[in-house]
Amino acid sequence: MDRESSPHWEYKVIEPPSELTKRESSNPERRLNELAADGWRLVETVSYDGGGTKFLIFERSLED
Repeated sequence: MDRESSPHWEYKVIEPPSELTKRESSNPERRLNELAADGWRLVETVSYDGGGTKFLIFERSLED
């Protein structure tokens, strides 16, 4: 596949929202649905060594 016909992507990285204690994530369902409505797709999570999610990585196709 040549470069002109291959898909082009853009990426977004967010931190999961935290509760007031900053020790536990709050439910990100509403934010995830907003991102999905804008064409973003969750592709990866990055976790701390001791557990817990540090980043959520999204991608979406760039329209010409």
